[in-house]
Amino acid sequence: MKAYAKNIRISPKKLRVVAEVVKGKDAAWAMDFLKFAPKKWADILYKVVKSAVANAEHNDKQDKASLKLGTLIITKGIVYKRGNAISRGRMHPILKRTSNIRLELESK
Repeated sequence: MKAYAKNIRISPKKLRVVAEVVKGKDAAWAMDFLKFAPKKWADILYKVVKSAVANAEHNDKQDKASLKLGTLIITKGIVYKRGNAISRGRMHPILKRTSNIRLELESK
């Protein structure tokens, strides 16, 4: 009853804001909340929760109503390094951060 998403193109700091709201809640409630939340990051978490619920229903024969979000870990992924050209041939670094999401569901 796990789901992973790796190297999502959003910083972990921004993703943790939404993750803290749904951590420990019922899976059905979390899916409803994330579907209508006004943040871009909510769509990403919605897909991960939906995948974890589908895994639980198909692989472990669990009921959707009896699932809740257990472990939800947001970690740092790879960092894309880009640059912004400035005068005298120099560069200012631009770091495009990514996130890894790990979700484990529990039975009530």
